[in-house]
Amino acid sequence: MELYIDTYGTYVHVKEEMFEIKTKKDKIEQKHYFAAHKISSIFLQKGMAISTDAIFLASKNNIDIVILDYNGFPCSRIWHGKLGSTTKIRKKQLEASLNEQAVFWTKKWIMQKLQNQIDLLKDLKKNRPAKSEYMQQKIDNINELNKKIENIKANKISEIEAQIRGLEGTAGRIYFETLSNLLPNQYEFNGRSSRPAKDPFNAFLNYSYGILYSKTEKSLIIAGLDPYVGFLHRDDYNQKSLVFDYIEPYRTYADKVIFQLFSAKKINKKHTDKITNGFTLNSEGKSILIHSFTKYMDQDNIRYNGRNQTRSNAMQMDAHHFANSLIK
Repeated sequence: MELYIDTYGTYVHVKEEMFEIKTKKDKIEQKHYFAAHKISSIFLQKGMAISTDAIFLASKNNIDIVILDYNGFPCSRIWHGKLGSTTKIRKKQLEASLNEQAVFWTKKWIMQKLQNQIDLLKDLKKNRPAKSEYMQQKIDNINELNKKIENIKANKISEIEAQIRGLEGTAGRIYFETLSNLLPNQYEFNGRSSRPAKDPFNAFLNYSYGILYSKTEKSLIIAGLDPYVGFLHRDDYNQKSLVFDYIEPYRTYADKVIFQLFSAKKINKKHTDKITNGFTLNSEGKSILIHSFTKYMDQDNIRYNGRNQTRSNAMQMDAHHFANSLIK
């Protein structure tokens, strides 16, 4: 279970080896209790407090505590101080970032991202015969771009970085243009926008990417990888480059959830607030998104290597596979 806490003034501490969550509603204090062994992560917004006893209990039970900004992106993470794996993985990761392995994995992740976009559009196309021809054209366009990425040859990622970014960016514009075209008229949007989102759809998408970003970072850390040593995304100051690399194939998880919420008209104007030059999710919007996305990631099963797994578990196993491939 993941705990998402966004009520201003909430206090998290420990009582009888359980997390006690204190909140106030209409000036009446409410208390909720959670057993540590049932929790995998605790997510907190600004304006809340947590005791050192709660941090200690979380660390003892391998529970990470994530502080989120208003866009849903983790700005800090509290975890136990153990590495949890061999340092050999990180050494090999650094070596791989400088040779042909970076080319192989970067192409693999971006190609899978584009294929997942194609698969989502194909799925949406089944129930939209009136737009079948339009959608097939867009699917074919993205597929051609994916083939171009597949045919790129190089020994170092620096030799093809700009080319891959260009092809990926073009595919992204086609993909989001198509999603927008399929939405009810009042929810259509003009491409991707972030910080701030220019429309409600992007506001929801940005927040869901923030949740996915946190899950991605955790998967990499558990697998023994260094989130800061990326392949395609370069080593900018304080940038967790590998997280931005590794998240790419999984972005369609968020895309699908948000598209379903909007196309089913489960979202309306009361779920976002207008801010300077854009939109942001309010508490009610965050609650709907977190519930839907958590269910999609951690409750609904998919077939993975012949077994039923949650999407979060599949992400974790993919991270272990990647880490293990570096030390073979």
